[in-house]
Amino acid sequence: MSFQPILVGTGLLAWQFLQSTGASQRANFEKSPELIRDTSYFAEKIDQITSAEDLVADRRLLRVALGAFGLQDDIDSKFFIRKLLAEGTSASDALANKLADERYKALARGFGFDRAEGPRTQVEGFAEEIIAKFHAQQFEVAVGEQDDALRLALSLQRSLPEIGATEIANDTKWFRVMGNQPLRKVFEGALGLPRALGQLDIDQQLEIFKDKAAARFGSDDLSVLSSEKTLTRIVQSYLLQEQVAASTASGNGQIALTLLQSLPRWDSL
Repeated sequence: MSFQPILVGTGLLAWQFLQSTGASQRANFEKSPELIRDTSYFAEKIDQITSAEDLVADRRLLRVALGAFGLQDDIDSKFFIRKLLAEGTSASDALANKLADERYKALARGFGFDRAEGPRTQVEGFAEEIIAKFHAQQFEVAVGEQDDALRLALSLQRSLPEIGATEIANDTKWFRVMGNQPLRKVFEGALGLPRALGQLDIDQQLEIFKDKAAARFGSDDLSVLSSEKTLTRIVQSYLLQEQVAASTASGNGQIALTLLQSLPRWDSL
């Protein structure tokens, strides 16, 4: 994609600049000819799609469908995607329900080819819903080509409120966060958790995430953590930890120590 976001600096400085210019940059991004061609085609054709086979057979439609859920790298895995979409999520043994990555479940739920009342491609407003997701995801991809930490922060800012507002148990929300690799990486960074945490039993991981979140941000309730104020603190902590890691790796120990000491605690805010 030819569009390149304008970023200034790194870490919190870059994040603050992106926040202040994000709306105008997104508007320019969505005017790019390639994006307009893809989304216009999707809007025109998607209501003609009634099965997983139909969708996978049309690469242009599939590109938007997968891109809307951050799964664009799977576009050549046609058998896998067709099976995933065809089975949906209703059956406990459906492929999507066996995968740890929550993005696959979201894709299968989003298209709903297993629904008794028919796929969601026939629902009014479906095209607009998927195109909005595609726009957001592809803007994040464009940002990530320059700064992957900012891409992950944008992903958290977009996705965490959706999870937090879902009417499901708090532990289930955490499992969705833990199963979404971009969100998991931000939380691991913000809470200072090692990547090796993923080798533990899933219930042990859940308790560690919740305990650390409560200690760091004052709550383990994802509906609270996804509020604008707390979400901002999570992003700030993550980006500062990334700067600490980069400074340590480059031998700038004093800079790393200063950055680490600047990390805010929930009870001091």
